Amino acid sequence: MATLVLTGCGSQYVLLHPAGPVAASELHTMAIAGIAMAVVIGFVFVLLAIALVRFRDRKGNRAPYRPNWAENRWLEIVWFAIPVLIVAAISVPTVTGVYALAKVPKSPKPLVINVTSLTWKWVFEYPSQHVATVNYAVIPAGRPVLFRLFGDSAMNTFWVPQLGGMEYTMPNWVLPLWLEANHPGVYWGHSGNFSGVGFEKMFFTVRAVSPTAFSSWAQGVRTTRAPMTAADYHRLTRFGTVAEATYGGYPSDTFPPTSSGFTLTGGMFMPSMSN
Repeated sequence: MATLVLTGCGSQYVLLHPAGPVAASELHTMAIAGIAMAVVIGFVFVLLAIALVRFRDRKGNRAPYRPNWAENRWLEIVWFAIPVLIVAAISVPTVTGVYALAKVPKSPKPLVINVTSLTWKWVFEYPSQHVATVNYAVIPAGRPVLFRLFGDSAMNTFWVPQLGGMEYTMPNWVLPLWLEANHPGVYWGHSGNFSGVGFEKMFFTVRAVSPTAFSSWAQGVRTTRAPMTAADYHRLTRFGTVAEATYGGYPSDTFPPTSSGFTLTGGMFMPSMSN
């Protein structure tokens, strides 16, 4: 009880409050592993309690004393079979879940966002909408979003806990991560990889809105905001933190044109150093 209280876990512990299908699937896998481990731990403590009570040194102890006991084939089968069953119970749903999440849903058509991690900030570029943002992203709720991740500085990790697991952002590689928000809301994101003194301020928000609101937002940004220039991007690459920013366009050469071994059709991918 003291351990649970001292953890400080509550409604703000976002990892346990999924807001999308990817995060829900991953939480389900975590729950299966947690239950399996709890069963093992509980079984061991029960056996420990039985041993302490039954075999403790006391007067009149009737527990049989068999110092020459060597083996028991049935026990050996049992304590070999139990770990195999436990590993199978964890690995089968984990593997099937991982393969299922490796495929980007085809319907509805996913929104593609190019994400670049800088030191210590995030740049989001929307190829179809021709807009860009810094340190925040806007996505339509109920629609898959394919984040194409790239690092133009030290390696980082892109993580929105309520929407799904993290993925690396690395120089010279473009890696995929698809997420989806079930309903409108504001979801906290950050880097999970230490990258220097400004790492603790490398946060961003993902704002899920209705599809209609997303289209209106993109149209408004494209028509009312100035585009990002090459000089603007160059300033962003300098070490330091910046406030949120919005641009009605961006240079065409700020993101690699080729992905590293994945397509929108889904399936497992293998990064390629040649890209």
